[in-house]
Amino acid sequence: MTTASAQSAASFTPVRIPLDPELVEIRHYLHAHPERSFKEFETSKYLAAQLRDHGVEVTDLPKPLETGVIGLIHGTANGSDAKGPRVGLRADIDGLPVREETGLPYASVNDGVMHACGHDFHMTGLLGAAFWLAAHRDRFAGTVKIVFQPAEELGEGARRCIEAGVADDLDAIVGTHNNPNYAPGEVAVGVEPMMAGCVKFRVTLHATGTHAGYPHKGTGPIEALASMILSLQTIVSRNISPFHAVVLSITEVHGGDVWNVVPAEAGFQGTVRFFDRADQEIVQRRFRDEVESTARAYGINADIDWNVLQQPLVGDPKLSQILADDVHAYAKLRPIRPSMAGEDFEEFSNRIPVAFAFIGSNGEPGCPDWHSPNFIGLDGAIEPAVNFYANAALRLLSELA
Repeated sequence: MTTASAQSAASFTPVRIPLDPELVEIRHYLHAHPERSFKEFETSKYLAAQLRDHGVEVTDLPKPLETGVIGLIHGTANGSDAKGPRVGLRADIDGLPVREETGLPYASVNDGVMHACGHDFHMTGLLGAAFWLAAHRDRFAGTVKIVFQPAEELGEGARRCIEAGVADDLDAIVGTHNNPNYAPGEVAVGVEPMMAGCVKFRVTLHATGTHAGYPHKGTGPIEALASMILSLQTIVSRNISPFHAVVLSITEVHGGDVWNVVPAEAGFQGTVRFFDRADQEIVQRRFRDEVESTARAYGINADIDWNVLQQPLVGDPKLSQILADDVHAYAKLRPIRPSMAGEDFEEFSNRIPVAFAFIGSNGEPGCPDWHSPNFIGLDGAIEPAVNFYANAALRLLSELA
């Protein structure tokens, strides 16, 4: 840290923002009305209306975005609302194709769609921070850009925002994710990797179908598929250091439609999670070797689709440490426990410095985790989320000035 920024850090005092009961009502509404990725039209209207009602400027969405919301809050501490650095605060807004089974009084009313990853918390926390910042413009110089991002669950929303130029005018951007493995009032932010890199793969096997009673007249793919799935499970255990965290999971298998026909096509898909880019390259190479050699042995062809959706999420070391130093003022700072879940917020780090935090949302032993139909986040997570977002904006604007 430079001498100037050290002096800035010494002079900055974090704020503690009490929970506004309005935010609990907002969070319950958002939880009850989830929408699928890139279909968050009603959610976007609701968020935009909330921002406008609290004095936040809402801008037109840049193309190719059709959902999401962008808001601007100009500080007045420098005597002008158009000067100074620009910091982004981002929350994702999409739900999952999961039928909720929590029994909560504010459970999803949209059948088959649920905020099973807690994006309702992210939206509420960012709204609360936006409300406070809009009411306290005299406390900062520069601009805070509020970014409600669509389609995180598809791994495509952040990229779409970047393509639309959302990050072009920003000096840094901050994100959060609720985490049920921490209790409300606990925040984890730091310089270690936080969320895993994510690969989506799909293998399609092409063979010669035949009658089930005459298998010798075809080159059925089922046996090859079974051999591949078993052999692929040895890639991590026999090629990756046991001190590195890597997961390869087969999650969907398909082949055949009738009991008495050997199909001409079969396949499977799944995911790889990793924290080291070199590990991903090893797994990809060995994966291709295993699939192609097994296909040749069975006399069939294999198509492999290997899509690296995200690299591991690691916050900018300087920004992350600065924000971690402020957490004590409003929450308990906890060590980072890396998650094997992916997060497309990582895409922003290719353009600008990023900082990211886990916000504790449950903490009970054995509580359901993300993407479970029984996932329950507690309202106590809202206040720390509001405080992290707001203090991150104030601190970074101060540092960047």
